[in-house]
Amino acid sequence: MKIISRLIAAILFVCFFFFALRNTQEVTLHFFLGYERTDPLVLVLLAFFVVGAILGVLAMTPIVFRHRREAARYKKALTQIQKQQEEIAQAQAQPPQPDSVITAQHIL
Repeated sequence: MKIISRLIAAILFVCFFFFALRNTQEVTLHFFLGYERTDPLVLVLLAFFVVGAILGVLAMTPIVFRHRREAARYKKALTQIQKQQEEIAQAQAQPPQPDSVITAQHIL
């Protein structure tokens, strides 16, 4: 499986590398207030990809934390249930104890 994933990664790298070599023309981005910036197309695409990936991770952060809290709550409940089951099994394994023991000294 490692060989297949590395082979796919190598193929993707080669494809993106040749894509970068083919798209070296200059691109001008026009921002607000008359600000302009001229960069190679590959760098502009890379910058927008990185910004999009960061925004995607930030958008997933609350969901990940919620799932972690739920998992911790379920884990705590599971430990309590297992503890109760151990106590029940331990109680069932012990012979029943009499409520009171009457000895010969008490009778006399």
